[in-house]
Amino acid sequence: MITYEYPLSERVRTLLRLEDLFEKIQHFAALPGAAEHHVALVLLFELLEVAGRADLKFDLVQELERQRQILLSFRNNPDISEDALSGALYEIEQASTQLLALQGKIGHYLRENEWLMGIKNRAAIPGGVCEFDLPGYHYWLNRDASMRQKDIDSWLTPMLPIQQALSIVLRLLRASGRSEKLLAARGAYQVMMGGRSYQLIRLQVRKNIPVIPEISAGKLAINIRFLRPDMVQRPRQVESDVEFDMTLCNL
Repeated sequence: MITYEYPLSERVRTLLRLEDLFEKIQHFAALPGAAEHHVALVLLFELLEVAGRADLKFDLVQELERQRQILLSFRNNPDISEDALSGALYEIEQASTQLLALQGKIGHYLRENEWLMGIKNRAAIPGGVCEFDLPGYHYWLNRDASMRQKDIDSWLTPMLPIQQALSIVLRLLRASGRSEKLLAARGAYQVMMGGRSYQLIRLQVRKNIPVIPEISAGKLAINIRFLRPDMVQRPRQVESDVEFDMTLCNL
């Protein structure tokens, strides 16, 4: 199955982007090649821009506290495992404590590093990080892989509390809905909102079905169209029925 996620709020959109960036940085940083470490560094710059929102830390702390209060209401419920509940509460409290310990604007130590900011500025120019443009960066890329990995780790580690917190929030959000098996007649499906609100739509389509979803959402309805992938022209809606799973999530 291929999973497609569509955020219905700017806050969730930001969290999904950060989750994707953290995962990609850690993937490329774990590899030994200089090219992979260049990609990790460029992604780190993207992470810095996305995480630079002034209210991100506040939003995460606020959401974790809201979820903590909800979980506390399940205390002494015979249908809830006390061990699982205590573990979830501990995880949330640890994440909140680490978030609150972050000082200043997220990633401020990177912005204060003139060497890194010089690379960031040149990386925004197509082909701008050639060895003749940035000999110091070329030297760094030719250092031992373990040294580069140590540097990347030191630049990324102070932002890991953000990753931990958003991972908890997104995990709870994804688990908040119930998956339904549905059929899009002639490639189209509509969900009437009926006064309800959601934060995330999750669609799952079997890999052997060559379609991609196009989702639009408003106050009254969610509209889903399944398109035939086309690498040259704009994709067009399929004319056949499409089976898919949908989960509507809201915390």
